[in-house]
Amino acid sequence: MATENELGIYIESFYPFNINIGIIDEIPEQFQKRDVWFKTMMKPREHKQILYLLRPTRRGEYEFGFIRVFVKSPLGLISRRYNFEQTEILPVYPSFLQMRKYELMAISNRLTDIGIKKIRRIGHSLEFEQVKNYVSGDDYRTINWKATARHSNLMVNSYVDEKSQHVYCVIDKSRSMKMPFEGLSLLDYAINASLVLSNVALLKEDKAGLITVSEKVGTVIPADSKYTQLNKILEVLYKEKTRYLETNMEALYTTVRRVIKQRSLVVFFANYESLPALQRQLPFLRRIAKFHLLLVVFFENTELKTLSEQPAKDVEGIYIKTIAEKFAYDKKLMVKELTSHGIQSILTSPQNLTINTVNRYLEIKAKQKI
Repeated sequence: MATENELGIYIESFYPFNINIGIIDEIPEQFQKRDVWFKTMMKPREHKQILYLLRPTRRGEYEFGFIRVFVKSPLGLISRRYNFEQTEILPVYPSFLQMRKYELMAISNRLTDIGIKKIRRIGHSLEFEQVKNYVSGDDYRTINWKATARHSNLMVNSYVDEKSQHVYCVIDKSRSMKMPFEGLSLLDYAINASLVLSNVALLKEDKAGLITVSEKVGTVIPADSKYTQLNKILEVLYKEKTRYLETNMEALYTTVRRVIKQRSLVVFFANYESLPALQRQLPFLRRIAKFHLLLVVFFENTELKTLSEQPAKDVEGIYIKTIAEKFAYDKKLMVKELTSHGIQSILTSPQNLTINTVNRYLEIKAKQKI
């Protein structure tokens, strides 16, 4: 979600008398605003800072142009224009607020407040941590009978989750990800979810990596757990754009085999509007799934879903409803098709993408499937 950013213009008068000024700031074209005009009066030798808010709605690079200042004498008889070349290109990143919200919830153990499920661990890793007092909910199979006899209290062995597992987010940038939803493209939702998932993985002491792909493979960031890894991923993703060609799955498969050396969780964010579109990519998805735990994440068509749930009032309405139901049914067939080949999948609405993806990662980690 886009957030407002505060910008400031510092101005100082060297005139020995009062002046009236008007200021035009040439803001980036992405805002489509030509009315950023400020008026103020300044006393002799006075300096001011004019503050205003801009709310970028897209990631990318924003170029600010000239600042033009129009000065008038107190009576308006004399005027002069000053042009200040303050051109600057500023990066606009995906919102940190969503990412930090998940991080703070995780630290305060309140992830359930935003839809993250509490997932009971099945079994445990072989990495022993400590012996502790039994509390309700602990697995009775981990009771340490020797320690229990010594302390006259139930004691259990505590184990920690396996660490340093590799989690790769693979983002499809082809034309199918251009589809808009509530002011953002599906690519934007995939980028936001990838950042949150990478952050959660790093907090879990796993290694996060990134691959982007369209008609060719774009950026490749090998999985790592360094504290700079998230910034490295962010610096790549803020300026990514959708392309207008189909995804080159052969190039993706070759890159995955070359870059990812050990079994990893590969989360592939894509969008399929028809079963044949999925089937064209399925041979390469199956090959990737032979070596890694592949999770394909794709999107519901929420507009068609709404149409399919509305009652039809006339013949045209029946026709539209039938077509919408057909598309919704095709999406369910895609999930079945992937499952039949041993490939996990998530079919989700854009607004629930992040929560559903993080939930599945935690579930996979708890069941030790990587």
